[in-house]
Amino acid sequence: MLLTLLADLPEGEPREVHAGDDSLVLVRLGDQVHGYHNVCPHAGRALNWAPGRFLLNAGELVCAAHGASFQLASGACTGGPCRGASLRRVALSVRGGEVHLA
Repeated sequence: MLLTLLADLPEGEPREVHAGDDSLVLVRLGDQVHGYHNVCPHAGRALNWAPGRFLLNAGELVCAAHGASFQLASGACTGGPCRGASLRRVALSVRGGEVHLA
């Protein structure tokens, strides 16, 4: 399933995309794209503060609901109420400048 074009993902800026009923967070870091379900492991709420709008602090994704911080490349929680947990990763593939669910 095609999610987006690689060119539409700015470096280091989380973007929301939808795959059916699922909201996903995609982050481009160099030639790699990391994907996660848009659900905080702490309370099961969406990470964004408004549709398609995410908070970043010191290069980490911050949950708008409770302030948990997540590494962009690994999804690991580094601070806040779910320290030690991780975002649920989505398998992706990049082919011909397109980002697909794997």
